[in-house]
Amino acid sequence: MLRTFVNAWKIPELRKKIIFTIFILFAFRLGCAIPVPFISITGDNGLIGDNTATFLNYLSMMTGDAFNYGRVFALGITPYINSSIILQLLAVAIPALEKLGHDEEGRKKMAAITRYVTIGLAVLQGIAYYVYIWSQKGMLTGDANGNPYTGGWAVLQGVFIVAVLTAGSALVMWLGEQINDKGIGNGISLILFAGIVSRLPQTLYTIIIKPYAQGGWYYLVSTLTIIFMLAMIAYIVWMDAAERRIPVQYAKRVVGRKMYGGQSSNIPIKVNMSGVLPVIFASSILSLPPTIEMFVQNKIKEGSFWNTFFGWFKADHWVYGIIYFVLIIFFAYFYASIQYNPVEMANNLAKNSGMIPGIRSGRPTADYIAKVISKIVLLGALMISVVALFPILYSQITSAVKYPADVSIGGTSIIILVGVALETVQQLESQMMMRHYKGFLD
Repeated sequence: MLRTFVNAWKIPELRKKIIFTIFILFAFRLGCAIPVPFISITGDNGLIGDNTATFLNYLSMMTGDAFNYGRVFALGITPYINSSIILQLLAVAIPALEKLGHDEEGRKKMAAITRYVTIGLAVLQGIAYYVYIWSQKGMLTGDANGNPYTGGWAVLQGVFIVAVLTAGSALVMWLGEQINDKGIGNGISLILFAGIVSRLPQTLYTIIIKPYAQGGWYYLVSTLTIIFMLAMIAYIVWMDAAERRIPVQYAKRVVGRKMYGGQSSNIPIKVNMSGVLPVIFASSILSLPPTIEMFVQNKIKEGSFWNTFFGWFKADHWVYGIIYFVLIIFFAYFYASIQYNPVEMANNLAKNSGMIPGIRSGRPTADYIAKVISKIVLLGALMISVVALFPILYSQITSAVKYPADVSIGGTSIIILVGVALETVQQLESQMMMRHYKGFLD
């Protein structure tokens, strides 16, 4: 990986893209340090307090603590992710939206609609954020005498805070799109990557160093946690490289006096073909119930149905784990259906006089490819679900034996960190390969 970056840095064109990407990520981190006017969140643990198992901690992790301390980029990239999910799901059901993705002009319209929906979701999440900090006394600044604003001034204060948070989310969306257009890697993934990396020291302290400092059996728990995290990293790297190769045989044909074809080749299909996106999108969907809870927190009574319902969406709850698992499977299949078209693949094979041994050309080939892809997607989704869910199970086990190690959030962090790093390296390698081919042809 390090060698790939060193080689890419030697190429002027790629070096410019890398520098541009670093600059954009620096701008993102700068916005995560600028406080929102009228918000004053103090204390070492900020907004989430001592309860690290809530989804608020997940949102704080994804925004590099901007959410936790009321910074301009407190909403992060989550509204944009949710907007993309909603529109892609609607495109399956609404033919008019589905047709927009068939040409360049339609894709531009789709991107514009995504931005508008992002702003709408950011406004809703901004209101929820304001309502939550308003319910927590002492987190909003007051007048010159230190008294909280009331009446019309309180409304203006709330509107201003929501406007700043919405503008921050729109700016993060723009930064991500700039990385896609002029930088290296996926803009959404890299912004999440930057937020998680900034909180890495605090995360390691919470799940490893803090338990270790308590001594006794916590020594064993911390050691097992380190081994478990290293094993997960190795497992993710191995899973990313795994692929299923469908054998292809090309028929011989004579063109003039020369004979072409007759070679054996294969169609490589990655086991984890959707990368880290199913985890990111599943996590973003699961952020909606905690967002709703912010609106109604003061009205929820202890022991009521809604108190139990929102408790299901804590990161260490078994119901959360089941929903997380189902969403990962769903988004893995969803993105596989976008990336691979078995009918088109079968037609391309037929045009090039290729066939899968033992399978007739045409519809049987398309059905065979669809069947193989379906099995691979399920296997890949199950493999990535193991990484996503095992930390939750591990946290439950350590809590049951009264030596808690809360790594339920840390597991998601590792998946995103390793997945984004591998994806970025692969893009660098592909661009370097394209440059070599271009130089050879010139």
